[in-house]
Amino acid sequence: MRDDTDLKLRRILTDVLGLKQGQAETFGNDTGLFGHLPELDSMAVAGLLTELEDRLDIVIDDDEIDGEMLETYGGLLAFAEAKRAGG
Repeated sequence: MRDDTDLKLRRILTDVLGLKQGQAETFGNDTGLFGHLPELDSMAVAGLLTELEDRLDIVIDDDEIDGEMLETYGGLLAFAEAKRAGG
């Protein structure tokens, strides 16, 4: 069963990147994002981070953004969950 952060993150990726309906539902922890999804280019990262902040009610500092966080779905989910937990 997916938790609230997981469901919201899938919706955010679908909306921001214009993914096909249901595409994000197939993402597993090892699904590649940045460098693997053509929709997630350097220009899309800024929009994605803004939506994460708005919809998850978190603040992402510039020094927290790195390639590892955006490399896989699992990495991005772990980052979002930690931020929502106050980390």
